[in-house]
Amino acid sequence: MIPLGGNLMTAEAALETSRTYGIDFHKGRCTGMIDGLDAVRQAVYKILQTDRFTHLIYDANFGSELSGLQGQSQGYVRSEINRLIKEALLADNRISGVENMQITITGDEAVATFTVVSIFGDFKSEVTMNV
Repeated sequence: MIPLGGNLMTAEAALETSRTYGIDFHKGRCTGMIDGLDAVRQAVYKILQTDRFTHLIYDANFGSELSGLQGQSQGYVRSEINRLIKEALLADNRISGVENMQITITGDEAVATFTVVSIFGDFKSEVTMNV
């Protein structure tokens, strides 16, 4: 017997939850469950610390390509950091924008500070990389 009169939700109507395990990266421990803005903040950290195309557990949309900037000129590094961070973070459907990007290069280290705009709210984030 086939049920009649059901209603299937479309992909746009079903918003996935962002509930996940919270990770304390400094202590290397799980801290329980997190959701909302805390989950997006953790996702941003994980995306920017993971090299794209390196780990088979992640698909091609997860991670960043920031590790390939060593030895390049400062002008090139500035423009690529901006582009690569936005490209990596906007692959997450909870993130709608990356704003106020500020990049400081000192010697062989670059620090990018920016604001992440998500469906749960905005927050500042920072990533440090070798260049």
